[in-house]
Amino acid sequence: MKKKQIQIPKFANEAEEADWWASRQGREFVKQNAAAPAKAAAVSKGSRLVGHLNRTVSVQIALRLPEPDVAKARELATRKGIGYQTLLKMLVHEGLRREARRP
Repeated sequence: MKKKQIQIPKFANEAEEADWWASRQGREFVKQNAAAPAKAAAVSKGSRLVGHLNRTVSVQIALRLPEPDVAKARELATRKGIGYQTLLKMLVHEGLRREARRP
């Protein structure tokens, strides 16, 4: 029995998109498309947040984190079907946006 292909919905904002990618459906989408390299391009086309992070110029930094935090990031990233560094980048990005909105 073949599973129904999950489609990326249209998002009203980045928070809604981040919630979808963190949901079971978002993780299933990543799992379905991880094995198909031709379909991997659809992930970056369909996702504004991931596409934006991949498009911006990156600066390499060294950041020391407590080992339990790195272990938790790896665990969460594995559950979401993404790399732990990608998860950390997304969390930093969202945290900075949240702090910038504070008065």
